[in-house]
Amino acid sequence: MTFPHRRAVLRAAASGVLAGLAGAPLVGCDEERRAAGGGGSSARASARAVPSGPPGAVGHAPALRPLPAGLPAQIEHGPAGRKAVALTFHGRGDARTATGCLAEVERAGARVTVLAVGDWLDAQPQLARRVLDGGHELGNHTMRHLDICAMSATAAYAEITQCADRLRKLTGGVGRWFRPSKARLATAQVVRLARKAGYPHVLSYNVDSLDFTDPGAAAVQRAVLNGARPGSVVSLHFGHAGTVAALPAILDGLHRRGLRAVTTSELLT
Repeated sequence: MTFPHRRAVLRAAASGVLAGLAGAPLVGCDEERRAAGGGGSSARASARAVPSGPPGAVGHAPALRPLPAGLPAQIEHGPAGRKAVALTFHGRGDARTATGCLAEVERAGARVTVLAVGDWLDAQPQLARRVLDGGHELGNHTMRHLDICAMSATAAYAEITQCADRLRKLTGGVGRWFRPSKARLATAQVVRLARKAGYPHVLSYNVDSLDFTDPGAAAVQRAVLNGARPGSVVSLHFGHAGTVAALPAILDGLHRRGLRAVTTSELLT
């Protein structure tokens, strides 16, 4: 398929996804939309938009290859010699934007990493299954998306372990990656607590799309493509229609540069 034709197909697909989002109330991460509430009627309606699963575990995390030795405690990017990037999504917000983002990356043959907020998983547990069924990986982005670096050790540890408990119940494991909330980099205390909770590495990023500010699809596209290099880890968010709209052009732009969009584990192993 030629690139112009491929772009046309992707634009058409994005239009179909966005048509389903028109008029839907969007809720992003706490840092972007502090008024969000995870357990209301809108969350229950959103949950019905994705495939339902049986009670208890709704998916199983795939077996992962061991990470190479010598990785830092906080990972901001992968090997510069690898022709790939990791697109990572903060997992919170309206279910339709989440499934819209996943549909776009799957349409392009890509795989991503989703760092889920625990109260989001409580409200919409089916999304854990949706992520794993798409071949993506699922990690921990704290229980309530508060300012974890400003918390006491006891409170911060609870934020990490409570989300880990949700992941374990839904998938059989806590996931490989933890990302702090309200911060790109974790403090030494949070790094230590994450390790204690079963996360040897904190996942940061070196490209910030700023999509949570809702700057529009074109601005999100520019931020990602201008910043992405071989080995980059990119921060994106569910819960924003502009992110869904930007993804076809982002994925096409990466493809034209010879960069594959892969999970963080694949980028590093």
